Amino acid sequence: MATDFWSSTHYKRWIVDRATLRQARAIDMRYVGDPEYFIHLSLFFANVITKLGKKLAFRQRVIATAIVFFRRFYLKNSYCETDPFIVIAACCYVAGKAEESPCHIKNVTAEARLLFSQQPYGVKNFSVDNSKLAEMEFYLVADLECDLTVFHPYRTLMSLCRKEGSNESQTEAGEVGVGIDDGPRYWGTGEGQLELPDEALQLAWSIINDTYRSDLCVLYPPHLLAIVALYLTLALHTPTKELIMQKSQLSPSDDSHVSPRRSSRQASASSFGSKKPQDFIGFFAGLNVSMPLIATIAQQMISLYSIWERYKEDVDTSDTARSAFCTQTNSPYSATTQGTAHALTEGRSASHSRVGTPAVETPDDLRKADGLNLVTPAMLVQILTRMRENRLSDLACHSTAGRPVVINKMLERAQAAG
Repeated sequence: MATDFWSSTHYKRWIVDRATLRQARAIDMRYVGDPEYFIHLSLFFANVITKLGKKLAFRQRVIATAIVFFRRFYLKNSYCETDPFIVIAACCYVAGKAEESPCHIKNVTAEARLLFSQQPYGVKNFSVDNSKLAEMEFYLVADLECDLTVFHPYRTLMSLCRKEGSNESQTEAGEVGVGIDDGPRYWGTGEGQLELPDEALQLAWSIINDTYRSDLCVLYPPHLLAIVALYLTLALHTPTKELIMQKSQLSPSDDSHVSPRRSSRQASASSFGSKKPQDFIGFFAGLNVSMPLIATIAQQMISLYSIWERYKEDVDTSDTARSAFCTQTNSPYSATTQGTAHALTEGRSASHSRVGTPAVETPDDLRKADGLNLVTPAMLVQILTRMRENRLSDLACHSTAGRPVVINKMLERAQAAG
């Protein structure tokens, strides 16, 4: 494992830009009428990985690693040329090994088949043969270039917040400037930490969970995502901000009730009670990071929550901050963000009509007929199926050989070599 984040393959190879993401989805764009569906697919796949990870009794860190592997794999592959469900099972299987929480391949295959066969997925052809998953593991690790080291924002969050158990020994090297004292790569303040109540810390943790439901985990370093989680918790979530200010104001009065028998500790108690409320603005200003960049990432998270309102799926809400930032009936961010998304959708749809490929029927008509603007997992599964069918049809029409076209490029190379 790398000694720190800056010398790891995570930083050197797997932090990409938006142009790389657009190039990775270029083939899929030919078969999708609305580009916003890719955001819904990101939510959909992250939820599927989370469900399978919980069935396998994985920790949150293992689930996050599996999601990162999935994102990295599809930087080099297309949805319409692969089977995402076998990729999901392989990502969970490899992530368990990488995070030292291995699960037997039989259990992964059995749980994946049971989950995917249920509604709304309805995958009836998931193989019961363990060798198929083992084969997919080989292709996955090859596309990941054997780079299985993944850094996450969770320990950075605990290091930025003064909590019991978050000490130097638990800090991931490089994420908070360990071994780096100055220069542009040292982003910590070097002095002071935030003291957050448990409710605020849990909200920030849930926001980090939500970053894995988008492509942010392959666009930005993990320490920036941890800072964004704190920024959203303290600056944008009013109940948490009021709770923190309330506890800061109540702390001096609580110390006045110290029992006389503990008079020997009155000096230390009075010093704690006279401590000024935390300067959150000063804390963020002291970080050696670009605050405009932090604000940009935070806006992307707000946009994700707004689009998430139009995605309907029954999931466990205990590990997400969605309900804290938006509701189905009244969201402070939905007005502007939905207008921007609508304009983007219209512009992309117009450009899609000029693509010289067969038009793909999407569930838009069903949504309009029902008078709803909701996207469901069943719709997304239908879109994935039609994308794959149309891609196979195009490849068959353009194939000069008299044999079936192999979707997986590595299988094609192996077949040609064998």
